[in-house]
Amino acid sequence: MNKNFDEIDRQLLALLQDDASLTNVALARRVGVSPATCLRRVQRLRELGVIERQVAIVNPWALAEATGQPPGLMCVVEVSLEQQAAEHLQAFEALAVAQPQVQQCWRVASGPDFVLVVQAPTMAQYQEFAERVFTQHANVRNVKAFFATRRAKFSTAVALPQ
Repeated sequence: MNKNFDEIDRQLLALLQDDASLTNVALARRVGVSPATCLRRVQRLRELGVIERQVAIVNPWALAEATGQPPGLMCVVEVSLEQQAAEHLQAFEALAVAQPQVQQCWRVASGPDFVLVVQAPTMAQYQEFAERVFTQHANVRNVKAFFATRRAKFSTAVALPQ
């Protein structure tokens, strides 16, 4: 393990990945350091980019119930491009990440060129999205969409080195 990343850092990251709303005092108590030390370490992890950002994770099903709206569609979409030159990959990536329905965009190898995680409120809105992004984009060769029927696991946690 790098001398700049130790067990205290690992414990802090594990706790923050589970609940980023913990106060600095609570974090410090749980890992056995002073609040000042804890604050310095968390700030260092942010500065290093290890902690990228802190967000609230919204449960789309609970949101739908709370607002009286349908829960929407969640799908994983594989996209293959006709041409894979750098400028074509960059152009499609820029188009995809600009869409509010795209929650994740991954450039992948050994299969499709991109895998997207897409959420749309209704099938009609997904169709509009698909037409705008996949059909009207001249370089898209193939699209496979897999619609989620059940969420068995959802986590944003990264496995930490031991």
